[in-house]
Amino acid sequence: MKLAIVCDDLIQFGGAEKIVEELSDMYPDAPLYTSVASEKWLERFSQKGRIVKISFLQKFPFAVKLNRYYSAFFLHTLAFESFDFSEFDVVISSSSRFAHHIITKPTTKHICYMHSPGRMFWESDSYFENEKFGFLKPFRFLSKSFLKMALCYLRIVDFNAAQNVDVFIANSLATKRKIEKYYRRDSEVIHPFINYKDFENVSPKGKDYFLVVTRLAPWKRVDVAVEACNALELPLRVYGEGPDFERLKSLASPTIEVLGYLNDKDKADVMRNCKALIVTQKEDFGIVPLEVMACGKPVIAYKAGGVLESIFEGMTGEFFDQQTSDCLANVLSSFDTKKYSPADCKERAKSFSQSFFQKEIKRLVKV
Repeated sequence: MKLAIVCDDLIQFGGAEKIVEELSDMYPDAPLYTSVASEKWLERFSQKGRIVKISFLQKFPFAVKLNRYYSAFFLHTLAFESFDFSEFDVVISSSSRFAHHIITKPTTKHICYMHSPGRMFWESDSYFENEKFGFLKPFRFLSKSFLKMALCYLRIVDFNAAQNVDVFIANSLATKRKIEKYYRRDSEVIHPFINYKDFENVSPKGKDYFLVVTRLAPWKRVDVAVEACNALELPLRVYGEGPDFERLKSLASPTIEVLGYLNDKDKADVMRNCKALIVTQKEDFGIVPLEVMACGKPVIAYKAGGVLESIFEGMTGEFFDQQTSDCLANVLSSFDTKKYSPADCKERAKSFSQSFFQKEIKRLVKV
């Protein structure tokens, strides 16, 4: 059986990329197809002896830096449709935007692991909210009406592409509902996993800072955590990279540190020393909350999306109902980390195992 793997791009180091790397480890002979890849990712896969095939977008000037803007010109769909998968029996795409837009022959099975239907066109209101425009900011000189027409066309293209997928896998029940709503397709839920063994022997320690670990983009609403901790003069550490980095630094009071990328070497130590993780965004699932729980620490999360499937309220964390700094501050002001059992947190994280993920993926590949 010949198998190929496809992903949107290889630029960031996040949950979606972790799934791609796991799929590549499960099927080491499978070539990996993507639109654009950074040198760090190419080197990482090269060291493993993997083959990475990149689209024509890689030849564009500043391809990695400008990659997210190409979708405004419909180039990603063209890039993925340009790949030839005629020699493969199975293709697994890992998609949150365009990877599932590939074209396969009728005898090739296309399995799509969907992290989320593309937010840029299915949840586009967030890109126009408060004139921020998100990834469309460079095109704000165009009218909102014109941009919305373009996004309407992308929704049609995306819907049609989704009809060519043979099997959809959703990373959460929240994503499953989106697949049903936007694509009119059914899906199986296979949650992402954590490498629990990396945290198994990690014992929680007590320091007084709250923690945020995420990509620093406007839609992640990290400003909610910064403003809440500003108001209460609480210590907060924010780890991540992204376009919102400088803005968040400018908002931070002396009790708040806005730091860069949190590497794997320091991750466990930073997490076990925090008071709790704060999740301000609506995530379709979220790996970081599981990693923090694996370190024996609770999570305070905005009550929406995939965290509802991973956090037990009152046992492994708490929720705040509105995505505002005032609502979060109400929870933070009365939060007592001693209320939460490290053993309960670790046990909950342990249930999202790597072995179960592998078993379920292999089952669907063989069917």
